[in-house]
Amino acid sequence: MRELDQLMLRFLDQRWPKADDAERSVFLRLLESEDDKLWRWCMGRERPEDPELHALVERIIALPH
Repeated sequence: MRELDQLMLRFLDQRWPKADDAERSVFLRLLESEDDKLWRWCMGRERPEDPELHALVERIIALPH
């Protein structure tokens, strides 16, 4: 999904260079999720049960375009 790719690339461009090892680890775990789950999470239709993943999704959504 192109929109999902754009969100992930936005994180990589804006946040990854400043991210600590813990945040990078959570992002890599997020990428292991199925695309349809990622899409529902990023669109606010569902939320990850894992609080770290949920917090990261929220940060990704909040990044400026």
